[in-house]
Amino acid sequence: MYRAPVDEIAFTLKQVCGLGDLQTSARHAELGDDLVDAILNEAGRFAAEEIAPLNSVADSHGTPLENGKVATPPGWRELYHAWIEGGWNGLSANPESGGQGLPQMLSAAALEMWNSGSMAFAIGPTLTIGAIEAMEKHASEELKARYLEKLVSGEWMGTMNLTEPQAGSDLNALRAKAERNGDGTYRIYGQKIFITYGDHDLTDNIVHMVLARLPDAPPGTKGISLFLVPKFLVNEDGSLGARNDVRVAGVEHKMGIHGSPTCTMVYGDEEGAVGWLVGEENRGLACMFTMMNNARLAVGIQGLGVAERSYQHALNYALERKQGRAPGDTSEGMSPIARHPDIKRMLLGMKSRTQVARAICYACAHAIDMADVSDEADAKKFWSERASFLTPIAKALSTDFGVEVASLGVQIHGGMGYIEETGAAQHLRDARIAPIYEGTNGIQSIDLVLRKLPLSGGEHVKGFIAELAAIAEEVAASNRLEFGATAECLRAAIRDLEEATDYMQKAQAEGRVADALSGATPYLRLAGLALGGALLAKGGLRSVSDTPGRLAERTLLARSFCETTLGETAGLKSDILLSADAIQAFDAEALAS
Repeated sequence: MYRAPVDEIAFTLKQVCGLGDLQTSARHAELGDDLVDAILNEAGRFAAEEIAPLNSVADSHGTPLENGKVATPPGWRELYHAWIEGGWNGLSANPESGGQGLPQMLSAAALEMWNSGSMAFAIGPTLTIGAIEAMEKHASEELKARYLEKLVSGEWMGTMNLTEPQAGSDLNALRAKAERNGDGTYRIYGQKIFITYGDHDLTDNIVHMVLARLPDAPPGTKGISLFLVPKFLVNEDGSLGARNDVRVAGVEHKMGIHGSPTCTMVYGDEEGAVGWLVGEENRGLACMFTMMNNARLAVGIQGLGVAERSYQHALNYALERKQGRAPGDTSEGMSPIARHPDIKRMLLGMKSRTQVARAICYACAHAIDMADVSDEADAKKFWSERASFLTPIAKALSTDFGVEVASLGVQIHGGMGYIEETGAAQHLRDARIAPIYEGTNGIQSIDLVLRKLPLSGGEHVKGFIAELAAIAEEVAASNRLEFGATAECLRAAIRDLEEATDYMQKAQAEGRVADALSGATPYLRLAGLALGGALLAKGGLRSVSDTPGRLAERTLLARSFCETTLGETAGLKSDILLSADAIQAFDAEALAS
């Protein structure tokens, strides 16, 4: 059973991550607290009552391919149409295209709840939202007029087609071809794999966003173009025409997210699939990154969503399951396992990690929104850089935490967690893909170290660290005994981050890129842990007007995270500073011979 944590979500949006900044902007002046609360409550109700009950059904059924068509799980089609009738698909889309124009922060909050309901369901609409964003920013007015409104409404769904059998994360290796027709259209040929919702029975048409190369394109990523390729061609009056030359060749049998069809797509078996250019020739990567950057935040929110669901699942079990006698328990009979110190440790770890993921994802969405509403050039630059800086952290740390929390959930269930009927194992199976797709977490670490640390000549990260240090000092100045050693632990983590950042920047300045890359993954985690501890502490500081129970809960989360998990930062710093030589000396080929 899932219950949307609407109060915690609203608190994080308003008190920790700055929703009020947007409510005072001209763009969102009509976004009052009553409207925010109404949206969150209805999104939570829909997730809990409509989506969540079908999660295990979809996991058992999967998405079989029959006679060249993918069948979605029972109830999926009705669920999807109820979802689009609620207007959820266009939550943050441009009102000129039929969207509601709401901030990314609210979209992120709703997306969390939908992913808690079912990660396999929510990933489909997420790709459509990405296609909408790419079209809004890069497509011609003609393409927008023909496709955008039906994508925004959800009447049609969108996909992202990057990966090919020989090209995983390396887009230089793409081989899909595009040929000019002479009439403004193109013919697309090639195969794409791992295409989420590449085929299904939820909508009458599917709009594929496909990367391909023109015959005269320059080599590498500079020669990639983006094309819109519909499953069915669209007539001048907007009605559906002939079937395009694109088909689903297979559906993957996966570890998790069984309700999400992951397809192999083939373009151009016959005369070639008809496509239209999005953006400019050989500039497709910029268009695709519009989809991918926001999709990376969305995947981070997947980690958050499954963590929340797994935590609730484990908590309910721990309160019901009785075994042994907990220290100090004077009640009759055996104790609920939730009273045992080791279970308490695991539950606290699950809840604090979930709240860290929530705060970081919402902070990233806030930065995206602030960049959008800022008119002054310096402010727009600052918030654009902050969104860029936070995106890899939100994607990687939140999805790592999703796996960690789901694994703890299985552990709390004990042997029953390893049995499918309890449902705990599904959360772990579902969560495991999130650190892999939309750019592996290793790639996020490389992005953070090589592309984001140099922002504004390295000054942006210094300002970021100073903000964290200010929160630590505010905790120390509060003199609240319930914070325990929170301030001291935060200060130590921030010092570790400063030292690791100096090392990374110096390594790059001296051309020691391999040294920097050897420590990229622990660096991202170190930065994320320091940020997470600071945001939890900020939540404890800002909750003084709450009821005593909620105040104690938020302060306890900050204290437990800082006094336990933040201790990792010293080891991570050591890894970053000391491990490069050993890592680079390792020769896998020699060991395999």
